[in-house]
Amino acid sequence: MEPDTLVRPARGMFVWGTVLFVWLISLLPWRLWPAAPDLLLLVLAFWCAHEPRRVGMMAAFVFGLLMDVHDARLLGEHALIYTLVAYGTIVLHRRLQRFDLFAQALHMMPVFVVAQLFGLALHAWLTGAWPGWHWTLGPAVTAALWPVVGWLLQLPQRHSEDTEASKG
Repeated sequence: MEPDTLVRPARGMFVWGTVLFVWLISLLPWRLWPAAPDLLLLVLAFWCAHEPRRVGMMAAFVFGLLMDVHDARLLGEHALIYTLVAYGTIVLHRRLQRFDLFAQALHMMPVFVVAQLFGLALHAWLTGAWPGWHWTLGPAVTAALWPVVGWLLQLPQRHSEDTEASKG
């Protein structure tokens, strides 16, 4: 498989603009559906994989706390999940660069599932109730959206690559 190569790294304004935009979208009530993908987690993980010097575990922790406050859930539950995914993505980021977006999604699926499992285990331990296994659909849909979101986030770099190639 051929990896998607980028001519130059993404601009900081674009990276943080996409993170803030998806954070605002994540504040909408559509996330109450049990199989809803966590788009903020997905975008944070994507930028941790492709721009680890710009977006890292601290950003994941802060946005996780913001989501905890917004959802009025146990403070630190989203922060734990987001930080674990950011850590797993940063650990895998060199490996992920060698694969195309579909293979990257397969590599990221266990990271999403294990991080969600840790968060649910903590929640189940504190509340005394296991939510069942329907939660696995959310991380699966999140991993399935990795190629689409990756393609959209890499589109500005590809556009500049195509215009430069057409000039020469």
